[in-house]
Amino acid sequence: MSFPPSTELPRFPAGFLWGAATSAYQVEGAAAEDGRTASIWDTFCRTPGKVFQGHTGEVAVDHYHRFREDVRLMAELGLTAYRFSVAWPRVQPTGHGPGVQLGLDFYRRLADELLAAGITPVATLYHWDLPQELESAGGWPERATAERFAEYAALVGEALGDRVGHWTTLNEPWCSAFLGYGSGVHAPGRTDPVAALRAAHHLNLGHGLAVTALRGVLPGAARLSVALNLHAVRPLTPSAADRDAARRIDAVGNRVFLGPMLEGFYPEDLLADTAHLTDWSFVRDGDPKEIHQPLDWLGVNYYTPTVVSATAEGATPAREDGHGGGTASPWPGADRVGFHRAPGERTAMGWAVDPSGLHQLLTDLARRHPDLPLMVTENGAAYVDEPDADGAFDDPERAAYIHAHLAAVHRARADGADVRGYFTWSLLDNFEWAYGYAKRFGLVHVDFPTQTRTPKSSAGWYARVARTGELHPPVAP
Repeated sequence: MSFPPSTELPRFPAGFLWGAATSAYQVEGAAAEDGRTASIWDTFCRTPGKVFQGHTGEVAVDHYHRFREDVRLMAELGLTAYRFSVAWPRVQPTGHGPGVQLGLDFYRRLADELLAAGITPVATLYHWDLPQELESAGGWPERATAERFAEYAALVGEALGDRVGHWTTLNEPWCSAFLGYGSGVHAPGRTDPVAALRAAHHLNLGHGLAVTALRGVLPGAARLSVALNLHAVRPLTPSAADRDAARRIDAVGNRVFLGPMLEGFYPEDLLADTAHLTDWSFVRDGDPKEIHQPLDWLGVNYYTPTVVSATAEGATPAREDGHGGGTASPWPGADRVGFHRAPGERTAMGWAVDPSGLHQLLTDLARRHPDLPLMVTENGAAYVDEPDADGAFDDPERAAYIHAHLAAVHRARADGADVRGYFTWSLLDNFEWAYGYAKRFGLVHVDFPTQTRTPKSSAGWYARVARTGELHPPVAP
């Protein structure tokens, strides 16, 4: 006997967080107001040739002054959560000492506005904007930076803990370590593989110390996390050599953080792969225990899979890893690994659209850590958004991208992954790091000269999904 196909839409549970994300340097602007000093990204942007057409985040999308307008937009979109980051140089300009109340007051006002609109504030303590003074003293390759980060975490936790219940220590420490200190395509622009590995460890240590510091100042109900841009690594072929290439990238792309954070140790194969670079003596006795702090949930950032192969001796490895065009590699210990673009449709970033990678990550994490709730803390796509004759922005590709990845989240939940929320990147078109203002990820279009906000058609569709909890087809409502 056959039955007609069900017309029931995939549904997410009550309480599932429907969010959008931004970061301070990408949206706030006001780079020299109310005591804020330079971050490594201010310095990087002023370095000729580092950022597309010399763009900077000095004004960005002026969220510092327009946050109330932006929160109204969030409410109109039916969002139940907003993930933002706190700018370290805005609240502790030198990276040590007391907080600047004008800077902290901005985040107090933002949190109050969100709560009044029924939107859960989710604060990230570090989204790449290290105070320049700390970088001048050595930056993340130095242990002192991890210690300063814990002090900063306690400062912000004390200031906002009565308003903010969800906290993320670091956003994408892989990018901070390996793009900032390895390939140099992100701030601070250094190209030293040993410094990158040292930075990875001290980011791990800073995370653990910050969790401990936050637990000491926040209410008991506070929920603590970290957001990792995990790589859905796949070998190009089933060969043993390509499988070993995938193992290497899993080690330096994923397990360099998952190991110490969730299991309390660095993987032996990672140490062996990088032994020709360093003996890891910067890891002191007791560090893994400090890093391995209990978390209330884990954030997963995902955009596209990572396809790798072994490279024959004498051949030049392919470098289609999606992480910019620097001449130095962000993959210490993987010099003979080639990177290939996955097949299929591509976004404006050149990244393949493949939601199966998100399902892969979520279900793998659920299998290895079944008691750890998950959140998709970033997922989205850049496309070329052009207005129609009426000035509207129709972006069906973005709606289709998000729909496909939400379907992957729904499948992962059905397969046992305890996924409790989804944050699309991004709420607004913004400063997209080394790409400047050339790439647009937002649900809301921003005309940068006038700062005019215009929701795209994907925003209306996402609002319908958020309000109903049902995964409606990706068409305008």
